[in-house]
Amino acid sequence: MDRRALLGLKSQTLKTSGGSGATQASYLRLPTITANIMRPGGRRGVMTVETGIDTPDAALRARVAQSAPRLRAAYAAVVQQSANGLLPGTAPDVERLVAQLQAATNTALGRAGARLLIGTVMVV
Repeated sequence: MDRRALLGLKSQTLKTSGGSGATQASYLRLPTITANIMRPGGRRGVMTVETGIDTPDAALRARVAQSAPRLRAAYAAVVQQSANGLLPGTAPDVERLVAQLQAATNTALGRAGARLLIGTVMVV
């Protein structure tokens, strides 16, 4: 099963329960964020984070779509900072990473209301 296909709900049109019209999906998938890490023995590795944003508010959803490059840059900075603090052979602190990414989301958008969703955090 391809999990990325499940995350591909981006900008799909869904029928409302009343059948009277259509609404836009509130989920926007962003490209995978990667950062370099040090692995045990001095080798290099990669940390990847799959992200998406759920925005029920239509006005904020438009702002999220317009701010996608800014969000990707903010996420890349947070993931790289997290990867730099990661000791070789240890797992990333996902709870802390999510909190930092949510704060970066709120800062990039200028207000709260968009919810960050994490797909996969992987260190290879």
